[in-house]
Amino acid sequence: MNLIGEHTDYSDGLVMPMNTALYTWVTIRERPDRTLRVEARDLGETRSFELDESEASPTRSGFDYVRGVAIELLAEGVRVPGADLVIEGEIPMGGGLASSASLEVSVALALLGVAGEQLEPERIARLCQRAERLHAGVRCGIMDPFSIACGRAGSAMLLDCRSLAARYVELPSALELLVVHCGVKHRLSEGPLNERARDCARAVALLSPERPDVRALRDVDEALLQASRERLGERLHRRCRHVVGEIARVREAFAALGSADTAALTELFRSSHASLRDDFEVSSAELDALVEIADTVPGVLASRMVGAGFGGCVLVLCEAGRASQASSQIRARYGEVLGREPWCHRVRAASAAGEIA
Repeated sequence: MNLIGEHTDYSDGLVMPMNTALYTWVTIRERPDRTLRVEARDLGETRSFELDESEASPTRSGFDYVRGVAIELLAEGVRVPGADLVIEGEIPMGGGLASSASLEVSVALALLGVAGEQLEPERIARLCQRAERLHAGVRCGIMDPFSIACGRAGSAMLLDCRSLAARYVELPSALELLVVHCGVKHRLSEGPLNERARDCARAVALLSPERPDVRALRDVDEALLQASRERLGERLHRRCRHVVGEIARVREAFAALGSADTAALTELFRSSHASLRDDFEVSSAELDALVEIADTVPGVLASRMVGAGFGGCVLVLCEAGRASQASSQIRARYGEVLGREPWCHRVRAASAAGEIA
């Protein structure tokens, strides 16, 4: 789950993820052949893949992630054997809580386990990103698999998505966090995330001829952004304004967490959601309604959409000791809009995959 820094990772930006104690579980046993047989308990589906058929077409389902991880492990030189896998999880799919990256990293660890091999966590994160990009068709960044593979219990991570340098900061005891689902799932393989990534790439292509140092929007500052408004056009300018502003908000949020400055963090949450809604246009009516409701509940400091958007979850920043009461009120009030009480989870900063804590 990303505390702040949405839609900056595929622009080589800064993000601030943390792992929450929701899990994907994989049970695995080796087979004597070259088949991967995958049972997805939550979907009630089972499919099989041949490990030697690396050119099979994507199926636009969660099974593409499993197959993609196996193929990328083979490309890394891992001797992946045939295996039976049973997968089940407690992360809501399409909720902006990295369910696909959790699936990828857990499958990678399971396959490495039966292969009797190990890879560094950063290497696992990179191959999982490739699996999602190449085999599931999602132009994702590195943040989700990196956090899941390299996170620390009790802490958020400041991750530089270009260098992959990571710094950690403990969450202040004065704060509690909730995530609440708006009731609408997103489907990233169907275009919106890829379209935003293409917008960012187009902006770089327009700026880089005169500024060769601009390799990604990470390299754009406020002065260049303002000077290039006419060249970019209104839509691309707004996309860039979000990314540039959000990277700055990540830096400020890291400092605010380190000094337990809840007032600063509150304002950063609010401005992040407004930018995602107005400039990057990845919010939705349901997400905005949930944010509006949450922000009026006693004990809530601020809230914002979390994840890729177009549905999914809202992250709610609460005063310490107020999260349980706030959760009850948010569920009741938004339940009147949704027609049922929404899924809600109280966040506990968890460790990396395979290190349950």
